[in-house]
Amino acid sequence: MRIVLYQPEIPPNTGNIARLCAATATPLHLIEPLGFKIDDKHLKRAGLDYWPNVNLYVHPHWAAFESALISVGPSRVVLTSARGGVPHHDFRFEPGDAIVLGPETRGLPEFLFDLCPLRVRIPTLDTVRSLNLSTAAGILLYESLRQTNGLGALS
Repeated sequence: MRIVLYQPEIPPNTGNIARLCAATATPLHLIEPLGFKIDDKHLKRAGLDYWPNVNLYVHPHWAAFESALISVGPSRVVLTSARGGVPHHDFRFEPGDAIVLGPETRGLPEFLFDLCPLRVRIPTLDTVRSLNLSTAAGILLYESLRQTNGLGALS
């Protein structure tokens, strides 16, 4: 699996997701522009001292990420959306999927939905617009690892 943050804006969310990725040996891809500097103190604090254990890749734009993904072999791009998609527990994840989460204030741009047909969502009540980015990343990553037998390596 891979976690991909498209233009993340909030350093503590990215730091928390980095810690999640360190705990699961999941590569973390950040697609610029970022809403913070990579050495931001809040980003580092949220990731604690786990940053050396994060397989971190920073891409200047979406096309660079796509090129990097192609170079490592076949992989599906799975977009997340609070507005639509298959509920995460019904979606069939595959090993190597790249789970893409959008910026906190606006979500993923429409051009990505035009490019990538696979969509997943986390069901919530209508009283909540969306979940926190790091919470959503954790739910999706662990469900994808559960489905693909990736949790055994974590025991």
